[in-house]
Amino acid sequence: MFVTPAFAQAAEAPPAGAVFAQFLPILLIFVIFYFLLIRPQQKKMKEHRALIEALRRGDQVVTSGGIVGKVSKVQEDNMVEVEIAEGVKVKVIKHTITQVLNKTEPAAS
Repeated sequence: MFVTPAFAQAAEAPPAGAVFAQFLPILLIFVIFYFLLIRPQQKKMKEHRALIEALRRGDQVVTSGGIVGKVSKVQEDNMVEVEIAEGVKVKVIKHTITQVLNKTEPAAS
């Protein structure tokens, strides 16, 4: 019932290298997650942002819903007007555009 003197003694402090060895697997897992998951996702987001910013009138685009159309007007308020058939225009949020099929050349000044 009573605590024996052997259990009541203070434990020795682990050496400094042992503390680092305990955190090494956690650090290694974080590094692996960074290079396999976080970094590629950031790169993909950066490429998509550049694709969205480079949209201009005449580009043929694909939306995330699978609609293919030609950009007829790029608006400042995060919207794009896409012509999906002759005389049929829809407004699409810029970030739903997943791919640009045909780029138009910028007008020569």
